Formats: sequence, structure tokens, C-alpha cells
Amino acid sequence: MNTPLKNLTIKNNFMFAAVMSDEENCKGFLERALPIKIDHVEISTEKNIVYRPEYKGVRLDVYAKDENNTRYNVEMQVLKQTALGRRSRYYQSQMDMELLVKGCEYAELPGSYVIFLCDFDPFGEGKYRYTFSAACTETEEVQLKDGRCIVFLNTCGKNIEDVPKELVSFLEFVHADLNESQKDFKDDYVRQVQKSVTYIKGSREMEEKFMLLEELLKDERKEGRKEGQLEEAIGMLQMALEKFGQLPDNLLEILLKQQDIEVIRGWMQTALKVQSLDEFISKM
Repeated sequence: MNTPLKNLTIKNNFMFAAVMSDEENCKGFLERALPIKIDHVEISTEKNIVYRPEYKGVRLDVYAKDENNTRYNVEMQVLKQTALGRRSRYYQSQMDMELLVKGCEYAELPGSYVIFLCDFDPFGEGKYRYTFSAACTETEEVQLKDGRCIVFLNTCGKNIEDVPKELVSFLEFVHADLNESQKDFKDDYVRQVQKSVTYIKGSREMEEKFMLLEELLKDERKEGRKEGQLEEAIGMLQMALEKFGQLPDNLLEILLKQQDIEVIRGWMQTALKVQSLDEFISKM
């Protein structure tokens, strides 16, 4: 059963993206996450809560840029992923590619940050914040200065003395369950975000967006199951045919392009009856 909007906390991807669509909320978050001072930010709201076909599914990210044209991509992570490093590499490459396609020269590429807000410790070292930028292996004093930075925030950190208390308060708020998230964290920014969460829960427009997202996710999961079944069926058909020898490239291409699982199942029945690849091809 789906969780209703009123029961969401900010660690929910939809709620986080909705809260951070407000420029003041996003600015406050970035200043705590990095830490840097920002005059103002612009949010690419059309990229925040949408179906992203180029990523083969729904992505709930926060895209922003500041007064210096520095770009930010922020994503909430609740479930532990095994390849967050490569995921960050992909996100950063997408940010660069989008700018290059628009005519930006390499030398003009702005600075960019990919920030993962994790409700778990991604590296197991107990740090509230892990920051990565390119440095020379042979001498750490030499920095690549390619303008890229990747930051992982950890709501389960333990090094409270090494990070600003404002960041710790916010991360504790993110980590809290529904009841705990409504208490007073004695932090003005957290209070501001709490008000935004309350407003979103009472908004008819956001309720409709949330319901639409739930339908998209449901369709995506259903489509994913279908794709998995199709891939499995094609794999089994290939194995059945390979007993006759290596499959010709043109036949393999036909198999891989077929999207109707019933056709694949019909071909499987044929493969079990024929005595050669030529006979199979003649009966396709």
C-alpha cells in the first residue's frame, strides 16, 4: 500500500524535491552541505519532479545554479546503493554534456557539485560529510582543478565536533521518523523546512503531483517486470538455439529487437522442435 502524502517525511524523494524547489530552502541546504556562501540560486523546476526518459525512469533530483553559474545536482538516497561513486560520475557527465550541447566551450564549463544526501553511512567511516575532488596520486598538493566536486552527506555521522552544528541539526531532522521530525530542532533553517513540509502536505496541487508520480512509479515497476521477463525469455531462446552452433549476427539482432514476449515464446516452441538453425529461421 502506498504511503499517503500526509505521512511523508523529507527523506522521501518526492517531498525532498518539492521542498528544495523553493529557492530559499535550496540555498540554505547548499550553504550547510558544502559549506559555502551563496547570494541566490535558480531552481530548474522542470527537472525536479518529472519522468526522465533518458534515464529510463523517474528521477527526483534537485537541479540548481547560483549567481556564479555553478551547477548543483542533489539527490536523496534512502536505500544503500553499491555503486554510488559511478552513479555520481554519470550525473556529473550528464551535467557537462547538457552544457556542451548548448554550445558551452570546455574552458567555459562552470563548476559543478553532485550531492547525495544519504540516510545511511555510504563509506562506514562515521563522517557526516565525505567530499571528493580530483587530486594527483603522486603528490596530493597538486589539484586537477577541473571544477568538479562530489559530496556525500550522512545522516548517521558521529564526528559532530568536525562539522557545523547547523549541518548536524538538519541531518538529524532528515534522519527522524514522522513523529520525531515534527519536534523543535532549535534551528531556524530546520523550522523553515518544517513549515514547507506542512504546506506541501496541505496543497491540493502537490497532492495531485504526488498521485501522478505514484502512477508513474507503478507503471515503471510493471514495465521493469515485463522487461525482465522478456530478457529472460530471449536468453533462454538463445541458449536453445546455440546447441546448433554460433548464431548469425542478423538472427541475433532479430531476437534482441523483438519486444513481444509471446512471439519469443512461440519461437522457443519452434526451437525445441527443429533440427537446425536453417530450419528454425525458415519457420520464424
